[in-house]
This record gives sequence, C-alpha cells and structure tokens, in this order.
Amino acid sequence: MTGQDWIEKDFYAALGVPKDADEAALKKAYRKLARQYHPDQNPGDAAAEARFKEIGEAYAVLSDPEQRKQYDALRSMAGGGARFAGAPGAGGGQAGFEDIFSSMFGGGAGRAGGPGGPRVQYQQTGGGFEDILGSMFGGGAGGRPAGFGRPQRQKGADVETRATLPFRAAVEGTTVELTVDGRKMTARIPAGVHDGQKIRLRGKGRPGMNGGPDGDLLIKVHVESHPVYAMDGANLRMTLPVTFAEAALGTTVEVPTLSGETVRLKVAAGTPSGRVLRVKGRGVATAKRTGDLLVTIQVVVPQKLSRSAKQALEEFAAQVDTGDVRAELGAQAAQ
Repeated sequence: MTGQDWIEKDFYAALGVPKDADEAALKKAYRKLARQYHPDQNPGDAAAEARFKEIGEAYAVLSDPEQRKQYDALRSMAGGGARFAGAPGAGGGQAGFEDIFSSMFGGGAGRAGGPGGPRVQYQQTGGGFEDILGSMFGGGAGGRPAGFGRPQRQKGADVETRATLPFRAAVEGTTVELTVDGRKMTARIPAGVHDGQKIRLRGKGRPGMNGGPDGDLLIKVHVESHPVYAMDGANLRMTLPVTFAEAALGTTVEVPTLSGETVRLKVAAGTPSGRVLRVKGRGVATAKRTGDLLVTIQVVVPQKLSRSAKQALEEFAAQVDTGDVRAELGAQAAQ
C-alpha cells in the first residue's frame, strides 16, 4: 500500500464506522465484515475476496494508534481524500505540496510568514512525495514513513475461545468442535489438560496481512469436577473411607480406578486418617509420562453406638495406653 493509497482510500467507510469510532467499535465492525466476506464463506468470488482484502487493510491501519494518527493527519491535510494535484499557482508555479505545506506553517502561496517572508524551498528528490511525508512522520530507511511504501507483513490477531470438558474427557484427551469468527473447526485436546489451562493452536486465528502469518487460536479449558477423583499434575487423587477397626487392625480393600477396573490396596495396621497410599501407574497417561493414583485414608467414626458397643469401646480405651495424645500441642502452639 502506497502513501497515495492512504489519501485516496477511506478506511472508515470501508469498515462502516464513524471517524471517532473507538477500538471496540473498530474490532466489532471488522469481525462482522471479515466473517461476511471471508474467502472460505465465498469460494471463487473475486469481489468478496477484494472486499475482504480492503477490510483487512483498513483494520490494519485503524487498529494501530500510531498509524491511525498518521492516516488522519494525512487525510486532513489532503482535504479528506483529494489527490495532491500539480495545479498552477501564483506566478505560474505549482500549487500542490507547496501551497498545502505553506498553509500548515502559516504562510501563503509557498511563503512562510506571509507576503514578503522568505520563500520555503521544497526540493523534489528521488523519493518525491514519499520522502516529504517521511520527513513529516519520522520515516525509516529511504525517508519513507512507517506504513507507507512497501506493505508491511503483519501477523494475524490471536483469537481466544472457551471449551468445557467432562472430567474423564480431560483425563483421557478428546476432540471438540468449535465455531470461531463464523468458522467451524475441530481441535484436539491432549490428555491431562487442567482446569484453566490454555491450549494454543498455531495458525488457527485471524488471517495475516500482506503475506504475514495467521494468528493463533487460544482455547481456555474448563474441566468439570468429578465426585471421586481430582487431578494433581499427572496424578489422580481420591479419598478412601475405612472403618476404625480396619485402620487399627489393618486390611486389604478393593479400590476403584477411573478406567473401571479395581485394584487391591493393603492398609497397614495402625494407619491414621490422612495417610496417603500410592497405586503406581493408575493416574493420567500423558504424552510424557503416566502418573499414579494417590489414595488418602479417611477413618470413619461411627455416629451412633449401641450400649454394648459403647461398653466395649470403653473397655478398649481402658486397656490401650495411648498416653496424652495432646501433650505437646500447647508447647507447639506457643512457638
């Protein structure tokens, strides 16, 4: 896109927004039009393809605050889109650049400071129009301002969306169907994805400009809770209730796994509530490793006791010398 393009093209009209449109209004208009004229939605339609390119060019300039400032200044200087014509001026000279620049700096007919003032010399070098604009807007190499001359490669914008997964699907991995900017796509979610994690799909965002790469699609994942299991990295966690007698005397119990199978787990005599036992290889199978199943023991205290059970428990307590189990608690609390 050349500097003359900036003068002749009305980017606000291309997006159908007023000149004071804010960033949100620009983005909303661009998304709507990009969906409508996207080549995927209009295969073989050259007019739609040209319109899609026009929309992209307009948004690329107006969404960049610095380029938008330069564009507005240039359009205002050119009278809202008129070409810099070499119309004859006073004394047979050329109007065009000279008169416009003179008016900007307070002069008249190519003179700074009014009649009688020193004449401002505008030397036409090889770059001509582009070089003059470059000196105004702080151009780079060759005196060309940013955004003028050769089109700049620009990466497409990233797009973020959300996906909600059942717990089992998050553990095992799954495929989800998404609709983004009017486009339907399929995304593969790897095994072991966690709640709140973002999955990045390269090149699935908005199209790049002037040959630039397409943006990325970011999928923020929400994982539904499970009544038994929870993920901890590549491990699965669960709580296993055992009776007081089982914890005191020891036992072997059947423990369910997420795959539907059961495993036998030995609970040693005297196991306290809160102890974690490990079942190897029964966690999340990711591309890098397979985690374990971590089982937390929870000793269940009876809520009701018969008279005979209560008497037996009292006899048990009298026979078992556990000492003062809270003897050090006060001292530790005072530290």
